Amino acid sequence: MTAVSIEEYPVADTTGGPYAITTGPDGALWFTLVHSGRIGRLAPGRQPTTWQLDPTCGPTIVTTGPDRALWFTEYRAHRIGRITTDGTVDEYAPPTPGCGPFGIAAGPDDALWFTETTTDRIGRITTDGRITEYPLPVTGAFPSAITAGPDAGMWFTLHQANAIGRIGMDGRVTVHPLPTQAAGPVGITAGPDGALWFVEIAAGQLGRITPDGTITEFPLPDRTSRPHAVTVGDDGTLWFTEWAGNSVGSATTDGVIERYDLPTPRCEPHGITPGPDGALWTALENGHLARIAPVTTTRPR
Repeated sequence: MTAVSIEEYPVADTTGGPYAITTGPDGALWFTLVHSGRIGRLAPGRQPTTWQLDPTCGPTIVTTGPDRALWFTEYRAHRIGRITTDGTVDEYAPPTPGCGPFGIAAGPDDALWFTETTTDRIGRITTDGRITEYPLPVTGAFPSAITAGPDAGMWFTLHQANAIGRIGMDGRVTVHPLPTQAAGPVGITAGPDGALWFVEIAAGQLGRITPDGTITEFPLPDRTSRPHAVTVGDDGTLWFTEWAGNSVGSATTDGVIERYDLPTPRCEPHGITPGPDGALWTALENGHLARIAPVTTTRPR
Protein backbone atom coordinates (compact mmCIF):
# COMPACT_ATOMS: atom_id res chain seq x y z
CA MET A 1 0.00 0.00 0.00
CA THR A 2 1.28 3.47 -0.87
CA ALA A 3 2.02 5.53 2.23
CA VAL A 4 0.51 9.01 2.41
CA SER A 5 0.59 11.89 4.84
CA ILE A 6 -2.68 13.65 5.63
CA GLU A 7 -2.89 17.11 7.20
CA GLU A 8 -6.06 19.06 7.94
CA TYR A 9 -6.39 22.85 7.78
CA PRO A 10 -9.35 24.72 9.31
CA VAL A 11 -11.09 27.10 6.88
CA ALA A 12 -14.49 27.54 8.56
CA ASP A 13 -16.40 26.63 11.67
CA THR A 14 -18.14 23.26 11.89
CA THR A 15 -21.35 24.70 10.40
CA GLY A 16 -19.76 26.26 7.30
CA GLY A 17 -19.77 23.13 5.19
CA PRO A 18 -16.78 23.01 2.81
CA TYR A 19 -18.17 21.12 -0.17
CA ALA A 20 -16.36 21.48 -3.51
CA ILE A 21 -12.77 22.48 -4.21
CA THR A 22 -10.61 23.35 -7.21
CA THR A 23 -7.25 24.91 -7.96
CA GLY A 24 -7.66 28.39 -9.39
CA PRO A 25 -5.62 30.24 -12.01
CA ASP A 26 -3.84 32.13 -9.22
CA GLY A 27 -2.22 29.04 -7.72
CA ALA A 28 -4.62 28.93 -4.76
CA LEU A 29 -7.34 26.53 -3.69
CA TRP A 30 -10.91 27.78 -4.10
CA PHE A 31 -13.78 26.11 -2.29
CA THR A 32 -17.48 26.47 -1.56
CA LEU A 33 -19.05 26.69 1.88
CA VAL A 34 -22.46 25.26 1.11
CA HIS A 35 -24.13 25.82 4.49
CA SER A 36 -22.93 29.38 5.13
CA GLY A 37 -23.16 30.76 1.58
CA ARG A 38 -19.51 31.64 1.13
CA ILE A 39 -16.73 31.19 -1.40
CA GLY A 40 -13.29 30.56 0.09
CA ARG A 41 -9.69 30.80 -1.02
CA LEU A 42 -6.64 29.15 0.53
CA ALA A 43 -3.09 29.61 -0.68
CA PRO A 44 -1.08 26.74 0.86
CA GLY A 45 0.86 28.03 3.83
CA ARG A 46 -1.37 31.07 4.36
CA GLN A 47 -4.63 31.91 6.10
CA PRO A 48 -7.94 31.38 4.26
CA THR A 49 -10.06 34.21 2.90
CA THR A 50 -13.82 33.97 2.34
CA TRP A 51 -16.43 36.07 0.54
CA GLN A 52 -20.01 36.19 1.77
CA LEU A 53 -22.83 35.57 -0.70
CA ASP A 54 -26.52 35.27 0.12
CA PRO A 55 -26.23 33.04 3.23
CA THR A 56 -28.97 30.71 1.95
CA CYS A 57 -27.82 30.40 -1.68
CA GLY A 58 -26.10 27.01 -1.25
CA PRO A 59 -22.92 27.34 -3.35
CA THR A 60 -21.98 23.86 -4.52
CA ILE A 61 -19.52 23.09 -7.34
CA VAL A 62 -16.74 25.52 -8.30
CA THR A 63 -14.46 25.46 -11.35
CA THR A 64 -12.05 27.69 -13.26
CA GLY A 65 -13.54 29.33 -16.34
CA PRO A 66 -11.89 30.19 -19.65
CA ASP A 67 -11.77 33.83 -18.47
CA ARG A 68 -9.55 32.97 -15.47
CA ALA A 69 -12.38 33.62 -13.02
CA LEU A 70 -13.98 31.04 -10.74
CA TRP A 71 -17.51 29.94 -11.65
CA PHE A 72 -19.86 28.19 -9.26
CA THR A 73 -23.42 26.99 -8.90
CA GLU A 74 -25.88 28.24 -6.29
CA TYR A 75 -28.09 25.21 -5.80
CA ARG A 76 -30.63 26.75 -3.45
CA ALA A 77 -30.77 30.21 -5.05
CA HIS A 78 -30.98 28.75 -8.60
CA ARG A 79 -28.19 30.94 -9.93
CA ILE A 80 -24.75 30.68 -11.55
CA GLY A 81 -22.04 32.72 -9.85
CA ARG A 82 -18.71 34.14 -10.97
CA ILE A 83 -15.94 35.45 -8.73
CA THR A 84 -12.68 36.99 -9.90
CA THR A 85 -9.46 36.25 -8.09
CA ASP A 86 -9.72 39.66 -6.39
CA GLY A 87 -13.21 38.86 -5.08
CA THR A 88 -15.61 40.61 -7.48
CA VAL A 89 -18.84 38.60 -7.68
CA ASP A 90 -21.49 38.45 -10.42
CA GLU A 91 -24.58 36.22 -10.47
CA TYR A 92 -26.80 35.02 -13.31
CA ALA A 93 -30.24 33.39 -13.20
CA PRO A 94 -31.03 30.68 -15.78
CA PRO A 95 -34.28 31.16 -17.76
CA THR A 96 -35.99 28.21 -16.08
CA PRO A 97 -36.92 29.08 -12.47
CA GLY A 98 -36.20 26.65 -9.66
CA CYS A 99 -33.70 24.69 -11.78
CA GLY A 100 -31.32 23.68 -8.96
CA PRO A 101 -27.94 24.06 -10.73
CA PHE A 102 -25.32 21.72 -9.34
CA GLY A 103 -22.37 20.62 -11.51
CA ILE A 104 -20.39 23.10 -13.63
CA ALA A 105 -17.34 22.75 -15.88
CA ALA A 106 -15.58 24.62 -18.65
CA GLY A 107 -16.27 23.29 -22.14
CA PRO A 108 -14.18 23.17 -25.31
CA ASP A 109 -16.15 26.15 -26.67
CA ASP A 110 -14.93 28.81 -24.20
CA ALA A 111 -18.20 28.60 -22.25
CA LEU A 112 -19.29 26.94 -18.99
CA TRP A 113 -21.73 24.03 -18.98
CA PHE A 114 -23.85 23.18 -15.95
CA THR A 115 -26.52 20.72 -14.82
CA GLU A 116 -30.04 21.62 -13.73
CA THR A 117 -31.02 18.94 -11.24
CA THR A 118 -34.73 19.65 -10.89
CA THR A 119 -35.70 20.45 -14.50
CA ASP A 120 -33.86 17.76 -16.53
CA ARG A 121 -31.80 20.26 -18.47
CA ILE A 122 -28.17 21.02 -19.25
CA GLY A 123 -27.24 24.71 -19.30
CA ARG A 124 -24.53 26.64 -21.10
CA ILE A 125 -23.35 30.08 -20.00
CA THR A 126 -20.92 32.31 -21.85
CA THR A 127 -18.39 34.36 -19.93
CA ASP A 128 -20.56 37.46 -20.47
CA GLY A 129 -23.55 35.75 -18.86
CA ARG A 130 -25.68 34.56 -21.81
CA ILE A 131 -27.45 31.29 -20.94
CA THR A 132 -28.86 28.56 -23.19
CA GLU A 133 -30.69 25.48 -21.89
CA TYR A 134 -30.98 22.05 -23.50
CA PRO A 135 -33.67 19.55 -22.43
CA LEU A 136 -32.72 15.96 -21.69
CA PRO A 137 -34.59 12.99 -23.20
CA VAL A 138 -35.33 11.60 -19.72
CA THR A 139 -37.43 12.87 -16.82
CA GLY A 140 -36.65 12.86 -13.10
CA ALA A 141 -33.01 12.12 -13.97
CA PHE A 142 -31.35 14.55 -11.51
CA PRO A 143 -28.32 15.47 -13.68
CA SER A 144 -25.45 16.03 -11.26
CA ALA A 145 -21.72 16.40 -11.98
CA ILE A 146 -20.41 17.39 -15.43
CA THR A 147 -16.99 17.41 -17.09
CA ALA A 148 -15.42 18.01 -20.49
CA GLY A 149 -14.66 14.77 -22.31
CA PRO A 150 -11.84 13.84 -24.69
CA ASP A 151 -14.25 13.94 -27.65
CA ALA A 152 -15.30 17.63 -27.63
CA GLY A 153 -18.45 16.77 -25.67
CA MET A 154 -19.62 17.33 -22.10
CA TRP A 155 -20.26 14.22 -20.00
CA PHE A 156 -22.49 14.17 -16.95
CA THR A 157 -24.01 11.83 -14.40
CA LEU A 158 -27.74 11.18 -14.24
CA HIS A 159 -28.09 10.31 -10.59
CA GLN A 160 -31.73 9.21 -10.54
CA ALA A 161 -31.83 7.83 -14.10
CA ASN A 162 -28.87 5.55 -13.29
CA ALA A 163 -27.01 6.59 -16.41
CA ILE A 164 -24.17 8.64 -17.88
CA GLY A 165 -25.05 11.31 -20.41
CA ARG A 166 -23.18 13.19 -23.13
CA ILE A 167 -24.12 16.46 -24.80
CA GLY A 168 -22.38 17.71 -27.91
CA MET A 169 -21.74 21.33 -28.77
CA ASP A 170 -24.80 21.12 -31.03
CA GLY A 171 -27.01 20.19 -28.06
CA ARG A 172 -27.50 16.57 -29.09
CA VAL A 173 -27.76 14.28 -26.05
CA THR A 174 -26.86 10.60 -25.72
CA VAL A 175 -27.72 8.54 -22.62
CA HIS A 176 -25.84 5.40 -21.53
CA PRO A 177 -27.61 3.28 -18.84
CA LEU A 178 -25.39 1.71 -16.18
CA PRO A 179 -25.15 -2.09 -15.76
CA THR A 180 -25.75 -1.89 -11.99
CA GLN A 181 -29.30 -0.97 -11.01
CA ALA A 182 -29.82 1.98 -8.64
CA ALA A 183 -26.09 2.77 -8.60
CA GLY A 184 -26.64 6.52 -8.17
CA PRO A 185 -23.72 8.05 -10.13
CA VAL A 186 -22.53 11.42 -8.83
CA GLY A 187 -18.95 12.62 -9.51
CA ILE A 188 -17.32 12.34 -12.96
CA THR A 189 -14.00 13.36 -14.48
CA ALA A 190 -11.99 12.86 -17.65
CA GLY A 191 -9.38 10.17 -17.06
CA PRO A 192 -5.80 9.99 -18.33
CA ASP A 193 -6.70 7.04 -20.60
CA GLY A 194 -9.17 8.72 -22.96
CA ALA A 195 -12.20 7.53 -20.96
CA LEU A 196 -14.50 9.13 -18.39
CA TRP A 197 -14.41 7.93 -14.78
CA PHE A 198 -17.26 8.30 -12.32
CA VAL A 199 -18.33 7.16 -8.86
CA GLU A 200 -21.53 5.33 -7.93
CA ILE A 201 -22.53 6.59 -4.50
CA ALA A 202 -25.32 4.07 -3.91
CA ALA A 203 -23.48 1.00 -5.25
CA GLY A 204 -20.03 1.70 -3.81
CA GLN A 205 -18.31 1.40 -7.17
CA LEU A 206 -15.93 3.25 -9.45
CA GLY A 207 -17.01 3.33 -13.10
CA ARG A 208 -15.33 3.90 -16.46
CA ILE A 209 -17.02 4.76 -19.74
CA THR A 210 -15.33 5.14 -23.11
CA PRO A 211 -16.52 7.72 -25.65
CA ASP A 212 -18.27 4.91 -27.56
CA GLY A 213 -20.29 4.01 -24.44
CA THR A 214 -18.49 0.90 -23.17
CA ILE A 215 -18.88 0.76 -19.38
CA THR A 216 -16.73 -1.07 -16.81
CA GLU A 217 -17.43 -1.03 -13.07
CA PHE A 218 -14.98 -1.63 -10.23
CA PRO A 219 -16.41 -2.50 -6.78
CA LEU A 220 -14.74 -0.63 -3.91
CA PRO A 221 -13.37 -2.49 -0.88
CA ASP A 222 -16.14 -0.91 1.23
CA ARG A 223 -19.36 -0.97 -0.79
CA THR A 224 -21.08 1.19 1.85
CA SER A 225 -18.52 4.02 1.70
CA ARG A 226 -20.69 6.23 -0.58
CA PRO A 227 -18.07 7.60 -3.00
CA HIS A 228 -18.89 11.17 -3.93
CA ALA A 229 -16.32 12.99 -6.08
CA VAL A 230 -13.47 11.90 -8.34
CA THR A 231 -10.47 13.63 -9.92
CA VAL A 232 -7.10 12.84 -11.53
CA GLY A 233 -3.80 13.53 -9.80
CA ASP A 234 -0.74 14.97 -11.49
CA ASP A 235 0.66 11.46 -12.02
CA GLY A 236 -2.49 10.14 -13.71
CA THR A 237 -3.82 8.31 -10.64
CA LEU A 238 -7.54 8.61 -10.00
CA TRP A 239 -8.55 9.88 -6.56
CA PHE A 240 -12.01 9.86 -5.02
CA THR A 241 -13.74 10.68 -1.74
CA GLU A 242 -15.69 8.21 0.37
CA TRP A 243 -18.22 10.33 2.15
CA ALA A 244 -19.59 7.68 4.52
CA GLY A 245 -16.29 5.82 4.76
CA ASN A 246 -14.44 8.85 6.19
CA SER A 247 -11.67 8.19 3.71
CA VAL A 248 -10.21 8.91 0.29
CA GLY A 249 -9.28 6.33 -2.28
CA SER A 250 -6.95 6.04 -5.25
CA ALA A 251 -7.22 3.86 -8.33
CA THR A 252 -5.09 3.05 -11.34
CA THR A 253 -6.70 2.93 -14.76
CA ASP A 254 -6.66 -0.89 -14.62
CA GLY A 255 -8.72 -0.83 -11.44
CA VAL A 256 -6.18 -1.34 -8.63
CA ILE A 257 -7.76 0.47 -5.66
CA GLU A 258 -6.30 1.67 -2.37
CA ARG A 259 -8.01 3.61 0.41
CA TYR A 260 -6.76 5.91 3.16
CA ASP A 261 -8.61 6.74 6.37
CA LEU A 262 -8.87 10.42 7.26
CA PRO A 263 -7.67 11.23 10.79
CA THR A 264 -10.79 13.02 12.03
CA PRO A 265 -13.91 10.86 12.54
CA ARG A 266 -17.13 11.86 10.74
CA CYS A 267 -15.38 14.60 8.74
CA GLU A 268 -17.50 13.92 5.61
CA PRO A 269 -15.16 14.39 2.62
CA HIS A 270 -16.81 15.75 -0.52
CA GLY A 271 -14.90 17.51 -3.32
CA ILE A 272 -11.32 16.61 -4.27
CA THR A 273 -8.76 18.24 -6.57
CA PRO A 274 -5.04 18.19 -7.40
CA GLY A 275 -3.55 21.16 -5.59
CA PRO A 276 -1.01 23.75 -6.71
CA ASP A 277 1.63 22.05 -4.53
CA GLY A 278 1.52 18.59 -6.11
CA ALA A 279 -0.70 17.12 -3.37
CA LEU A 280 -4.38 16.18 -3.41
CA TRP A 281 -6.79 18.36 -1.47
CA THR A 282 -10.27 17.46 -0.32
CA ALA A 283 -13.05 19.52 1.27
CA LEU A 284 -14.32 18.18 4.60
CA GLU A 285 -17.77 19.21 5.73
CA ASN A 286 -16.49 19.53 9.31
CA GLY A 287 -14.87 22.87 8.38
CA HIS A 288 -11.45 21.74 7.14
CA LEU A 289 -9.51 21.09 3.97
CA ALA A 290 -7.31 18.00 3.99
CA ARG A 291 -4.01 17.69 2.14
CA ILE A 292 -3.05 14.17 1.00
CA ALA A 293 0.49 13.62 -0.23
CA PRO A 294 2.46 10.43 -0.96
CA VAL A 295 5.29 9.78 1.47
CA THR A 296 8.66 9.18 -0.14
CA THR A 297 10.79 6.73 1.79
CA THR A 298 14.52 6.36 1.33
CA ARG A 299 16.08 2.95 1.71
CA PRO A 300 19.28 2.75 3.77
CA ARG A 301 22.37 2.28 1.64
